[in-house]
Amino acid sequence: MSAACEAHDISERRACAILGADRTSVRYMSRRGDDASLRSRLRALAAERRRFGYRRLGLLLKREGLAPNHKKLRRIYAEERLQVRRRGGRKRALGTRRPIAVPDGPNQRWSLDFVSDTLTDGRRFRVLCVVDDFTRECLALVADTSLSGRRVVRELDAIAARRGYPLSVVSDNGTELTSSAVLAWSQDRKVGWHYIAPGKPTQNAFVESFNGKLRDECLNETLFSSVRQARAVLANWQKDYNEVRPHSALGGRTPASIILPSCSPTSRPLRVAFGDGLRPALTQAARDAEEDLGRDGETALNRTEKHRQDGPDGNRGLYF
Repeated sequence: MSAACEAHDISERRACAILGADRTSVRYMSRRGDDASLRSRLRALAAERRRFGYRRLGLLLKREGLAPNHKKLRRIYAEERLQVRRRGGRKRALGTRRPIAVPDGPNQRWSLDFVSDTLTDGRRFRVLCVVDDFTRECLALVADTSLSGRRVVRELDAIAARRGYPLSVVSDNGTELTSSAVLAWSQDRKVGWHYIAPGKPTQNAFVESFNGKLRDECLNETLFSSVRQARAVLANWQKDYNEVRPHSALGGRTPASIILPSCSPTSRPLRVAFGDGLRPALTQAARDAEEDLGRDGETALNRTEKHRQDGPDGNRGLYF
């Protein structure tokens, strides 16, 4: 508008009348506040946590006293070009999915799985992941070049020494998790152990989701030169995951903010979903009342062999 006024030597009022523009629009001055501090802090958080989107970064900003409108945060996030680049995913089967039931209290059901990575010298190592399905808390990240069934049960006992034994454990059919050491542990500790159907990782969805976050935010972002370094990095990430990282499933809270009950796991029956249906697990009180000889005079070995078979829905599993 000013260029037109200077070129034709006319007033602003006449130029607006000729062009059909409103003088209030021409004279408008933006009142938008200075977002320099917000932008700098958002850039710093995005650089520190490269795999966080704007919603999760917004939760971190809210903890620090910066609570911008979600639309404003999204605009600034896009203007700063902080979008997380999506990594290529695998093809997924189409069809309906039945959601797995969530336990109604902490320490009722644990999920186990293994992830693997490579050191800079080419050697491979594995990580045992243990997750509480209710609180989403990471209970253990055990890294080593070899993890046997005996090592797995030692780590489970170490966790139980801090918070008690769960009602049930869910895992896949890996050789370490189907070993005699694991079967003997589940019977001695009276903990129900369920093996998901082969090739159905969605039946162990909680720990599979955790594995994706672990790989995306930690393993893919770090080069490991030794197992000792991997253990230190995983310990720091586990502490951050449990105490700092906001979880959308928990309404932006952290797993550490969920208070564990002061007593042992609840004695109410726990009904959990494994793939195609609900199966009741024994309560802790019912397990304690079981005789050492087992139900109907069966030995532990006979009871194990009896239940290692296909379920009525075709899924293989071990139920106690």
